[in-house]
Amino acid sequence: RFRNAGKLYYFDPMDLEPSAGDDVIVETARGQEFGEVVTGPQEVPDEEVLPPLRPVVRIASQEDAQHHRENVSREKEALRICKEKVAEHGLQMKLVSCEYTFDNSKLLFYFTADKRVDFRLLVKDLASVFHMRIELRQIGVRDEARIMGGLGICGRPLCCSRFLGDFHPVSIKMAKEQNLSLNPTKISGACGRLMCCLQYEEDFYEKARKAMPRVGRSVMTPDGEGVVTDVNLLRETVRVRMPKGNDDTELRDYPAADVQRLNGARPAVGRPEERTDELDEPDPEVMRALRASEMDVPDEDRDIPVPEDDEAPEQPRPVRRAERQPRPGRKPQGNGNQAAPREKREQERPPRTQQPRREHTNRPKPSAQAGQPAAKTQPKSQNDPWVVPEKYRTLNRPSDGDGQKKE
Repeated sequence: RFRNAGKLYYFDPMDLEPSAGDDVIVETARGQEFGEVVTGPQEVPDEEVLPPLRPVVRIASQEDAQHHRENVSREKEALRICKEKVAEHGLQMKLVSCEYTFDNSKLLFYFTADKRVDFRLLVKDLASVFHMRIELRQIGVRDEARIMGGLGICGRPLCCSRFLGDFHPVSIKMAKEQNLSLNPTKISGACGRLMCCLQYEEDFYEKARKAMPRVGRSVMTPDGEGVVTDVNLLRETVRVRMPKGNDDTELRDYPAADVQRLNGARPAVGRPEERTDELDEPDPEVMRALRASEMDVPDEDRDIPVPEDDEAPEQPRPVRRAERQPRPGRKPQGNGNQAAPREKREQERPPRTQQPRREHTNRPKPSAQAGQPAAKTQPKSQNDPWVVPEKYRTLNRPSDGDGQKKE
């Protein structure tokens, strides 16, 4: 690790035996760096190692540690000079920190900005002042909070500046699963993003919610059937709406172990939208009595037959298009043959006569203007049935010196 609570990198220890807490000099893509050993030599899967695996140069000595402390003390002065240059150029950027490489070959500045910044002139001015290679990197607000540090709403130092190595994705769904307030000021950290600690207990809440009944489902309790209105995952209790009498209800809390789910049952209490089951089939006797009371006509005097319990009413056969009768006072559309059978239409159709096939003859076409002779064409050949006229052959002839084709 190269900084406090920074990302972990793997290096090849070679013949050295460093232990946790030792300072080492390692070879990186930007030169030699001073870092701290987190774990000793061990075997690591290939998936966790980012190629290429660079070696450890040596274990840091006292001179190396003193040189590293000098670089850290010079960073404050370099940051002050860079802020002055940024103000001179009028750039919309906020400097966060700077860092010297161990071999003093490069100086890195970290900044945040709302949009892309053109800092080419700034780099030239800084290079003329420090006489080394300058590099500016734009970072996000979470990286800024990790570098600057601070206290969270819990009163403790920020997790990203203490022990959190990588940032994991955090969504608003995690706050909903944990029944937290969706007020942005209560679930956001010092960086303005959702707190990283929302992700710590997400696995527990997902497993606990699967073992509990959902809100709005019907359940069977020791006191009878009711509808779930709230679930407490930490206490493992369920709040159920129970009937009280006189169409009144009351809320009662039960342990999750004493509540049994009802699959496909109609909830005894609840709003109509909470009922997810299907209604029972109506009784035929009841439906027959309702129809008789509405019409005030006995069943035997009706023309509509009443179906029995075990038989369904016979559906009327659909009328075909050929059998439909036109409406009174309306003329049939079309030629009047739509309703006629297919055999009748074929009989009324006149017989088809076989026309003689017209032979192709290569006759000259008449001239467009009257009085002009027709264009000359070559007679038809024995081997080639298609003959190209002379006026079309002239298109492929070579051109003369003036660039025009010969006619």
